[in-house]
Amino acid sequence: MHDPAFALNEWPAWPTYGLADDLLPTLRRWVTTDPVAALATLVYISGSSPRPLGSEMAISARGDVIGYVSGGCVEAAVAVQAESVIDDGRPKMLDYGAGSPVLDVQLTCGGRIGIFVRRVVDLGQWVAEHDGARRERTSLFVDIDLERGDEFVHREAARDLPTRGFRQHYAPPTRLMLVGGDPITLAIGELATLLGVEVGLIRPYGPSAPPPGVALCHYDTRALSSALPDLPLDAWTAVYSLTHDMIDDQAVMTHALRSPAFRVGVLGSRRKAEQRLGDLRAEGFDDAHIARLNMPAGLAIGATGPREIALSILADITAHRPRPRPRRAN
Repeated sequence: MHDPAFALNEWPAWPTYGLADDLLPTLRRWVTTDPVAALATLVYISGSSPRPLGSEMAISARGDVIGYVSGGCVEAAVAVQAESVIDDGRPKMLDYGAGSPVLDVQLTCGGRIGIFVRRVVDLGQWVAEHDGARRERTSLFVDIDLERGDEFVHREAARDLPTRGFRQHYAPPTRLMLVGGDPITLAIGELATLLGVEVGLIRPYGPSAPPPGVALCHYDTRALSSALPDLPLDAWTAVYSLTHDMIDDQAVMTHALRSPAFRVGVLGSRRKAEQRLGDLRAEGFDDAHIARLNMPAGLAIGATGPREIALSILADITAHRPRPRPRRAN
């Protein structure tokens, strides 16, 4: 896959740098050549902003850039400012938009944003900490001093945030566990991978090799009764059953609804959905459980073919997935 990072003196005609929300894979590659980088974090928003609080871009000592913090209005200016931050280590708070003293950089949305740029002295340690949290599927919090640029890394969401601080929240990637082996399953796997969603698959009695073109984090060909107990599920994971079998779908739904999974979906008609809901309530599942269900699977966009259905399902997952919650001290 093409690396969207690029050199500042080769600023692209198209903003390919902004296609990456997840900076970790690129920073992991940078470690092999650059121990130092700068991180630019969106820490303040007044009015409208094309990017949410906590959005980040990274700039390497070589001038490579990945990620974006606005709609393309300020990225070049931020990258230039980051060069001096890398050189002298002094962090900068950049102020852009309506009412900002930087008159030559304004936002088309009419809002105002603050971007804090700080140097990461040991990029290898930064990557190691983030890799560790990702392996364990746990959130990582970074409390940033918005004056000195110091940061404290921890995993305690309830910890007090220091005055003049900003808490960045790095959440585990959204994960989608699929059960099935039809063309819709393949289409979901392909599209989810493009969207940066981790994909796992159970295909009972399926081939030993996983499907081509889909990078799986989990693949199990055992019988459903054996595979389901070993399915790794957490609050950042959705589960969708695409077996076209009422009994298997019910087994997947009941198992997933007893887990922390944030979304549980199943293919089928509305008539079958009503029958399944009745069966679930008979098993003791209440309204809170039912609220996590997407049945029939996907958003109602008139989808027909496998890729359109895949799009509708991933749109529903996007709408309901838990989001990171960065915040600034009051």
